[in-house]
Amino acid sequence: MKYYKRILIAVIGIFFVGLGVAFNAGTLFGNDPIAILYDGMRSLLGMRPEELGLISNAVNVGMIVILFFVGKKHINIGTLIYILPFGFFISIGTNIYNAVINQDSIVQRVFAAVIGCTATYLGVALFIVADIGLDPFTGVVMVIKDKIGWSFRKTKICFDMTMVLLGYLCGGKLGVITVITIATAGPTIQFFSDILKKYINREQKV
Repeated sequence: MKYYKRILIAVIGIFFVGLGVAFNAGTLFGNDPIAILYDGMRSLLGMRPEELGLISNAVNVGMIVILFFVGKKHINIGTLIYILPFGFFISIGTNIYNAVINQDSIVQRVFAAVIGCTATYLGVALFIVADIGLDPFTGVVMVIKDKIGWSFRKTKICFDMTMVLLGYLCGGKLGVITVITIATAGPTIQFFSDILKKYINREQKV
């Protein structure tokens, strides 16, 4: 696959993750494990909810610094591309949520939560198969997986539980989305990644 196509796939993945974070936050059903950390750091620093995109970029920069020391091989152009538009994409996702979801409708909020979780999983999977570097958090998961020899699925679940604890202690919001994403993020991302890799490999052979 040509490099510019890989970058395009990565940017699309970033957009889906930002959309997912915004939709999950908007439902008020709790946040996914990574977004809980963002929200917890925002709360700890006394920042407004509208500044979630800003603090998410700051946290991602911190994770890149950690990766630099423990897993340089997982840092590439994609890792840097990830942090540049991420906060902006969260803001776009928030505007879309406010425009299409009636906050007084529990049914619409549940539907939004399904969209939020699915978009997040698909976005991470797209970023993985683009193969131009991992997002900072997935990079750390990969480092842990390589060092202890676990599957991505098992490592991701344990990592997410740790992020939930840290985020909650900092003031992040827990909820049903938190429980669902802890249980399903690893397996679903791996499922999407496998399907996308097969599709890409088939396209390259044509």
